[in-house]
Amino acid sequence: MQKINSMHNNNKRRLLPAVMAIAAFILVSSFVLIQANRPTLYIIGDSTVKNGSGKGDSKLWGWGSFMADRFDTTRIAVQNHAIGGRSSRTFITEGRWDKILETLKRGDFVIMQFGHNDSGPLDDTARARGTIKGIGEDSSAIYNPIRKVNEVVHTYGWYMRKYINDAKAKGAIPIVCSPVPRNIYKNGKTERANGSYGTWAQEVATAGKAFFIPLNDYIADRYDALGADSVKNFFPGDHTHPNREGSTLNADMVVKGIKELKKCDLKNYLK
Repeated sequence: MQKINSMHNNNKRRLLPAVMAIAAFILVSSFVLIQANRPTLYIIGDSTVKNGSGKGDSKLWGWGSFMADRFDTTRIAVQNHAIGGRSSRTFITEGRWDKILETLKRGDFVIMQFGHNDSGPLDDTARARGTIKGIGEDSSAIYNPIRKVNEVVHTYGWYMRKYINDAKAKGAIPIVCSPVPRNIYKNGKTERANGSYGTWAQEVATAGKAFFIPLNDYIADRYDALGADSVKNFFPGDHTHPNREGSTLNADMVVKGIKELKKCDLKNYLK
């Protein structure tokens, strides 16, 4: 009897590593499956969303660089695809949006912020990145000296509608932000984008039944409360590109906007 018990115990000891290995495999496989199936938050925009490499080049940042820290990334992936110098038009014509569409899937989110670079010329030899002002269906046929192709340029609203419609076609949830304000004051108040890109962003979002964050107003309200002397410390180089402190404030305002969006599940993934 003692010999049988000894054999039984030996068998248990031999089986234990195999059982533990199987359990570990199941645990790792479950984690990998969860990671593969988790939604992704895609962020697109210009240098105020991601400046340079997104790692504080020349002490300048964009608010998108601080968004991953605000989400539970075990449950949602965060990808900041914004790039400096791009407008709502050139982010598309350079193929950057098409690249995102290749992996965009149902249940993902897209936060977009454009406008800062849309007011430039349509066909200048420096950047050729401008869009037609407004949200209508106006267009202009040009020769693009940068890309060396003929191109039909549309309104800011046309390009923003494309982002919204393309995202929805993939089953993703589009969220439009009005562009962050610059460090420009008039009559002691922060200059806002009301009547231009801030208003147009909201109108396009409303018409396209996309979520909208009035980021321009949220940040301008904070700037007005802080005062011009404090706000100027956010802008070490010019009136457009904030440092870490300024971009952190902007990221906080994006989070504020997400929390206030009714019926938007993105808030469920915030820390």
